Parts: sequence; C-alpha cells; structure tokens
Amino acid sequence: MVSTKQLRSIVESSGFTIALWIGAVSAGKTFASLIAFLIAIRQVPEGERIVIVGVTLKTIEGNILSQLMDEKRFGIIAKSVIHTTGSSTAIILGRTVELIGAPNKASTSKITGATIALAYVDEAVLIPEEFFDMLETRLRVDGARMLATTNPGSFNHWLRVKYIKSAADHDMVVFYFQMRDNPSLTKAYILRMIRANVGMFFQRFILGLWTNAAGAIYDMWDPELHTVPWSAVDNTDGRATIKLTRILCIGIDVGSSHATSAVMLGVTDEYDERGRYAPRLIAIAEWRHKVDHEAGVASKAPSVMAAEIIAWRAQIARALDHPIPRLVYVDPSARGFRDELGRQHVPNNEADNDVLPGISDISSLLSPIKGRPRLIITDACEGILSEISEYSWDAKKTAEGEDEPVKENDDSVDALRYAIRSTRGAWLAIFRAAYRLAA
Repeated sequence: MVSTKQLRSIVESSGFTIALWIGAVSAGKTFASLIAFLIAIRQVPEGERIVIVGVTLKTIEGNILSQLMDEKRFGIIAKSVIHTTGSSTAIILGRTVELIGAPNKASTSKITGATIALAYVDEAVLIPEEFFDMLETRLRVDGARMLATTNPGSFNHWLRVKYIKSAADHDMVVFYFQMRDNPSLTKAYILRMIRANVGMFFQRFILGLWTNAAGAIYDMWDPELHTVPWSAVDNTDGRATIKLTRILCIGIDVGSSHATSAVMLGVTDEYDERGRYAPRLIAIAEWRHKVDHEAGVASKAPSVMAAEIIAWRAQIARALDHPIPRLVYVDPSARGFRDELGRQHVPNNEADNDVLPGISDISSLLSPIKGRPRLIITDACEGILSEISEYSWDAKKTAEGEDEPVKENDDSVDALRYAIRSTRGAWLAIFRAAYRLAA
C-alpha cells in the first residue's frame, strides 16, 4: 500500500537533482524513495553509471537490497534484483549498480573523477560530508540525480546546515515523514518503537526532529530505581531473592591509560506487580582494574588481566549457581587482548561497537515502563555506578554537528554497552516471548 504522501513524493522528486526523504523510523520514507529509485533506473541511458551509497556494504545489503529483494514489498520486481552477499555490485532491473561503502572521508577517492547518472544514498547523516559534497559534483550528465534518505541528526549537522537550509541552491527537494504517514504500521508496533526510543532518540526517530545531544547521556538514571544489592542475586547460601534464568555474556572494555572493565550480563526470572512474567536484564557483577600511580596501583600485563577475569568469571558463576558464561565480547580495537584470552582457552568475539545504537538500547532499557525499568544493576558493579550518571555528550562535538560522548567516565559503561548491544537479538527474543506469554 502506498499512501498519498508517499506517492506525491515519488512524483515530485523527479523534478529535482537531489531528493531527500527524512523523518522518523519506519515512516515509509525508504519505501517511497526506493520506488522512485526503480523508476529512475529505467530512465538512465545505457552505459551511464548508477550507484548505491551507504556507510558500509553490509548496511547497503541490510537496509536497501534486502528490501528490494522482498517480494512482499516489491512483488515481481524483487525477482529483477540480483545480488551475491559481499559483492560490490548488484543487478537491478537489468542494470549493473555499484555498491559503495563510505565509512570515512577517505572513501571520497572511490568516486573522485567519476561521472554518475544516478545515486541512491542510505542513511545520509552518517555519510562523511566530504563524500556527499564530492558525490554532488559527480552528477554531471544531463538529468543526473541523487535520491537520499535519513533520520534526523544534530541540529548543527552539515546536511541540515549546508544542504537542507539552502535546498534551492542545490536544486533539492526535501520530504518530511512521520510514523503516521506509513499506512502499514500497527498501533502495537508504533507503541513498541516509542518505548524503544527515549530522550534525544525519541525526538529524532519518533518525532522526526533535528535535535542536539546535550548534557548527561543517561539522564533517566535513578540509583534507587535501577540499583539492587549483590546479596539479592548471590545464591551461595541458596537464598537469592532475585532469580536468574541465564547469564547472557561478559562484555570487556580494555584500557592501558584508562581502566579495563569486564561486566557480566544476565536475565532475571521475575514477575511484575500483576503477576505477569516480566524478565529483565541485570548487570550482575564487574571486574575492573584502573591504573593509579598516585595510589600505588600499577598496570598489569594483558596475560595477568586475562587470567584474573577468567578466575572472576568462574567465581561469580559459582556464587550464582549457574554455568560459566561462554559468550565473551571484547572491545574490537583490543585485538591483542582477544588473542591473550584465546591463548588462555577462552573463545571470544568482537563486540558490537555501534555507539549511538548501543546508547539508545541502554537508554530504552533504563527508562521505566509503568515504573519498572528493563535493566537493573547490582551494587557489585562499582565502575558502572560511578560512571553512569557522569557519562555525558561532548559539547564541542555537538557544536560541530556530531554526536559523541566525552571520553571520560566511559570504561565500565562501554563494557556494559558491548554486552547489551552484542546480545541484542537474544534479549529482544526473551522480552518478546514474555510479552506474548503475558498477553
């Protein structure tokens, strides 16, 4: 089903060099833009260059090609989209389309000197400014066009300041979409998205507004609401008052000049005040080492830290009367520490270090639903408890249109973010199953 607003944007976009669909998540902007893209492909003369741009090839595959190849969305046209995972090209409606990842400004070299007839840009606010600028200059054949989609970003973001505010100078049209503009969404889905996005993320992803990141990142933090005593989960004597269904994983942030922190994440076996099954995530315990020469705390060799974390992992598992957690997610930049864990027979994985989505996950989990948050933290996590209220947005980066936390008070909260983001599929499935059971 195509709404009147979607249809109007598809028609009107054909009269401009650049068309930008912007707004809330799941608002129908991508679907409308892709229909416009398919129509535009048919109009590009043979031999002219067509490209799809995204942050990475993986995001292009997940956000764009997977939709185009979905027969429920695009019907018989989906059979005309051919792509092998990992390939830098796709065949769409019989035309070869190049897939270009643009994670940083160095990616500009991929299109330097190119002549492009049609470009589709996914998640435009995440594309480097230098790349976007260069891409506009590459549209140098008659009728060349760029179609782009995005969620809003910072109020000072270059896309808003340089392009949207001066749209006429770029022969650009901008279409704004909200969730209500997508006729396929159910009320239950909209409610779930509202619950999943709080604070800045609610402003951007639900209301579709440009808004600055400012102040404390986890401004919903309430020690009385979110903190529970370690004694409530310690089952050494068999009298734990908060039961656990499982230990999900351990997340590890590795530092040399700053602290190294390992956080154990689990799932509770709880019921809400109405007697409905309502499991929550729980940061159970934390291992932490911070160098402090003034206090006489020296640095430790990676082999020593790895051995201590392994021993701590076993100790906590015994106290909880649960098996030792096998899933270990480590800071992706700490390759040497990952290798050290491997040498000590601990298989591990690179943590998902997608910062803003990870912060969004934690913000959502901390935000109470009917007075009850879905993430609690024991007082054994001293590093998290000391950092979480102080973890803040970088005001200088905000002024430059970027969303970035200050690199302080972030060691233990980063370890927590690694654990939560890396197991997102698992805990979402647990929560959804509990919701269905309660219903």
